[in-house]
Amino acid sequence: MIDWRTDRIGSALRGENPTVLARLESGFAVIGDTQFLPGYCVLLPDDPAIDRLLDLPRPRRLAFLADMDLLGEAIAAVCARRDPAFRRMNYAILGNTDAFLHAHLHPRYDWEPAEFIGVPAWHRPAEVRDAPEALLGPHHDDLRAELTTEIGRLAGVG
Repeated sequence: MIDWRTDRIGSALRGENPTVLARLESGFAVIGDTQFLPGYCVLLPDDPAIDRLLDLPRPRRLAFLADMDLLGEAIAAVCARRDPAFRRMNYAILGNTDAFLHAHLHPRYDWEPAEFIGVPAWHRPAEVRDAPEALLGPHHDDLRAELTTEIGRLAGVG
């Protein structure tokens, strides 16, 4: 069996990606593999052949951006309820490492070290990003459930 990490979109389409929080109009809201910033999520399209945002026809492109907005709103609501130090959302569509369209959504907090406030979230050292307590696991089940519920509420599902 192929590890879902090597085919994140295909595994989501097959119902085998354990990080999927919700199916949205344009793809999948997934919780990040690491939660060094609690609430970090990624939006994946529903077509693994899509390399860039501009590869989508305009209506699908707008749907992807609308789903990114919905996911960001859900993350912000959950993170603000869970942590009064929640400050803002950061959104990034990069595609430099993984050659498929995806959007990173990082919540940002007042408790972050000063040297990281003005830089992208991925500038954290690997030992912070990949610390055992940050790696996605059962200790994130409550966060996952809250995110799934809020996404469903905003999307009008359930």
